[in-house]
Amino acid sequence: MAKLYFKFGAMGCSKTAQALITKFNYEERDMKVLLLKPAIDTRDGATVIRSRIGLTQDAVAVKEDEDLYALYEQKYSDCDVIIVDECQFLTPEQVDNLSDIVIDKNIPVLCFGLSTDFTTHLFPGSKRLFEIAESISEIKSVCDCGAKATVNARIGDDGKIVTEGSQVLLGGNDRYVPMCRRCWLQKRAEQA
Repeated sequence: MAKLYFKFGAMGCSKTAQALITKFNYEERDMKVLLLKPAIDTRDGATVIRSRIGLTQDAVAVKEDEDLYALYEQKYSDCDVIIVDECQFLTPEQVDNLSDIVIDKNIPVLCFGLSTDFTTHLFPGSKRLFEIAESISEIKSVCDCGAKATVNARIGDDGKIVTEGSQVLLGGNDRYVPMCRRCWLQKRAEQA
């Protein structure tokens, strides 16, 4: 029986690398993989997924208003599995589309992404995945202090933690730092 999987973690925990390794594992067994990414993520190009350790793959970029169930049926119904990177940027409706594929087509869907934004609030796509995914697992990341990182601290041009702004601001190590909540709160208090 296929499942909807949500594999989440803070920045730098190897979510993308694990998504691409998973794709390789399926393909090594002669299975066809549909690799998706939200079109809003243009950091490495419109249709490229790149991990911090250098793994790269082309993917299908999906727009915010795109029906993923219809996309699967119309163009990719020969796929054996769907893998989504940066799934936090999906809409709740798109997560429901993926769940419907799992249920109706018995196709496993593996979603990799962040759970929360830089203010520690859930992304809408992640929230929906927490609500309906059959399998939820955390990919651990580490704060500079050695504790488990749970916060994606956004760093401004001045080197300080940013606490206000748009939920979506694309960036990598140049813009975000994984931190434990204790260090994040302490750093914010020091800046005040």
